[in-house]
Amino acid sequence: MTETQTPPGATTGPDRSRRPGTGTTATRVLGILALVAVAWLVAFGLGFSPADRDQEESVRILYVHVPTIWVAYVAFVVTAICSGLYMFTKNHALGFDRAAGASAEIGVLFVALTLVVGALWGRLTWGVFWQWDARLTTTALLFVTYIGYLAVRRLGGSHHQRARRSAVIGMLAVLLIPLVHWSVRLWRSLHQEATVLRTDGQVKMDGLMLFSLFVGVVAFALIYVWLMLHRTRVMALEDALDDHGLEAALAARRAEGEN
Repeated sequence: MTETQTPPGATTGPDRSRRPGTGTTATRVLGILALVAVAWLVAFGLGFSPADRDQEESVRILYVHVPTIWVAYVAFVVTAICSGLYMFTKNHALGFDRAAGASAEIGVLFVALTLVVGALWGRLTWGVFWQWDARLTTTALLFVTYIGYLAVRRLGGSHHQRARRSAVIGMLAVLLIPLVHWSVRLWRSLHQEATVLRTDGQVKMDGLMLFSLFVGVVAFALIYVWLMLHRTRVMALEDALDDHGLEAALAARRAEGEN
């Protein structure tokens, strides 16, 4: 039998190594760092950090509960800033709108995680998963508001119409964050007050507990940045696909008119 040789320049099939995607060397490195930080958080949160005097082992939920809501706050602030940059800059770059939408999606994900983990903590501490407490209620309101923001982004219209209407909501919705943060002082709340960002400047946490909390913040911040880079690129591809489809439809319409 003779072997069949492939002519120079010919390919035997699709080159899977060159398949387009949203990953780059930078995002891969960032993803590895995020995984290392999560593993570090698990080690410190479950192993090295001691139990609390009052909350005992349930204090370990704090290392997820607090960082996720802090990073969600940052995500929603980024949404507001990018919305403002879209509205008040001359070029009205859609890149700002995509960044605002991607950041809001990740923020909603983190608030959902905050609520779920907080419900577990409430079951261990209060005996119930949910109370209509000021902090819980305002956090749920924040979650529902940004769900509405994401729903508005899915309404019909052009990319710029989507960007304008969502930018207004993005700049207004961020005003809920101070309400959530100060709810434990504005109303009588079952939820404990801040342990780290206290008004008197004192931090009432064991050193290893505080370090574990810091590791949690770093881990979820890295996850946020990694998700943000990938999601904005996916949204850019979706917009490009929509534009291409619109251009094809217009070309077909012009051809019909000429005939």
